[in-house]
Amino acid sequence: MPSNAELRDIALTVARRAADLAHLRRSEGVEIAASKSSLTDIVTRADREVEHLVREAIAASRPRDGFLGEESGGGEGTSGLTWVVDPIDGTVNYFYGIPAYAVSIAVVEGDADPQTWTTLAGAVVNPVSGEAFTASAGGGARLNGRELHVNGDVPLELALVGTGFGYDATIRERQAAFVAQLIGKVRDVRRIGTASLDLCNVASGRLDAYFERGLNPWDHAAGALIAREAGAVVGGLGDLQAGAELLVAAPPALYQKLNPLVQDYYSAWR
Repeated sequence: MPSNAELRDIALTVARRAADLAHLRRSEGVEIAASKSSLTDIVTRADREVEHLVREAIAASRPRDGFLGEESGGGEGTSGLTWVVDPIDGTVNYFYGIPAYAVSIAVVEGDADPQTWTTLAGAVVNPVSGEAFTASAGGGARLNGRELHVNGDVPLELALVGTGFGYDATIRERQAAFVAQLIGKVRDVRRIGTASLDLCNVASGRLDAYFERGLNPWDHAAGALIAREAGAVVGGLGDLQAGAELLVAAPPALYQKLNPLVQDYYSAWR
């Protein structure tokens, strides 16, 4: 069984290769391959090509491990480990040339289910900035090798809070309604469009907190570990782990103030 640090290094090496390919394909021009849950939920040919690179690279290094990717789905392994991959998180940003998208790779132990898995290591790489966020369970979080820590002692009214919206218009309206309630209680709200980077921004102190409903496993697998290893509390709806119904991430004291507000609103969606 490899150490968590060894798994982190594999994730980083592969994520850097994938980021280089994503950046190259963006410079050549983006071609939409399909839409998924709605016309606004797009997938580019680069998404598929980058995920193929990641899948092949991990299979070469860890042939007995499972795989769960946004574009190519899952494949069971025999080692008890599964790699959870978003080849280009923030595809709409990627399509428009907004420099906030990322390759996200995590490795988890157990079933490929956020409610039951244990995340061992992860890497999130921004192809435009070259920033590489990494973490291993029990080993801390880093940005290009520099140790990360969440912001401390931030009162709710001074908190810069990140969030995101779903692709379905009706869901976006409900999410925006809560933001309208929250925005007067915090410093401000940011909507960057890339969940993995939002979580890394909490880890690095660029955001004080982040919450979102509707995330897929590959959206948050690596970023949630990075935020947690930097000192954030990361939780879900009620007693659930972070997942599709809700993810909230913040330093402990701020989490105690923000989380009840988010819970009160989103618990009605159950």
